[in-house]
Amino acid sequence: MDNSRKISGIIITYNEEKNIKELLQNIDFVDEIVIIDSYSKDKTKEIALQNKKVNFIEHPFKDFSSQRNFGLTKAINNWILFIDGDERITESLKNEILETVSKESNFDAYYFYRKYMYKNTPVNFSGTQTDKNFRLFKKNKAKYIQERLVHETLRVDGNIGILHNKLLHFSFSNYMDYKNKMIKYGKLKAQELFMKNKKANYFNRFIKPIYKFLYNYIIRLGILDGFKGINICYLHAYSVYITYKTLAKLN
Repeated sequence: MDNSRKISGIIITYNEEKNIKELLQNIDFVDEIVIIDSYSKDKTKEIALQNKKVNFIEHPFKDFSSQRNFGLTKAINNWILFIDGDERITESLKNEILETVSKESNFDAYYFYRKYMYKNTPVNFSGTQTDKNFRLFKKNKAKYIQERLVHETLRVDGNIGILHNKLLHFSFSNYMDYKNKMIKYGKLKAQELFMKNKKANYFNRFIKPIYKFLYNYIIRLGILDGFKGINICYLHAYSVYITYKTLAKLN
């Protein structure tokens, strides 16, 4: 294959023992796999190194954008496929990725829409229905914005497309894991706001989390997701609460 058509898969890991084997099998169609690991304490490294395509690199974690940009410097190929430990590529999406890379294209980066999974069942609403992220792009045309510490944003110097098939996002494996993830995201977001000289006040500490819950539960139809919707909408609102509680302490 022409080198310009080869793909480097990049994964950011920390204690991904339960996911890493299945994830590596899921992206076995790429030409190399770069794992940037922030010194996992479980068997992530041991399992990953059993795969011959893997280039396993340990690097201290500062924030998600820094970690992803570091991964880009270690990839051999120009086409990058970024995937997280809780994401899975369907067979139809795999075929679409390979077809996209194999032909001349006017696009330099592609959004993937994500299908949110609550344990092993799909979530149809609760604010998740329009969730999309950049997952496939040309390395020489894109870089993550350093000011974004969480929910990192790719800056693309080129044209943007969208793939038709959805990426599966198994984010909610159990309540406490997801709650801890929301707390981590909230604290990183607080640091991001602090760097921008933002201040916490009564409105964003107490009213904004309530609004977040009601918006996702009522306007974004979380009520139709039943018990799943209540959990997801509450924890997303709780992350907003943690953000401004942490920001108040930083102020």
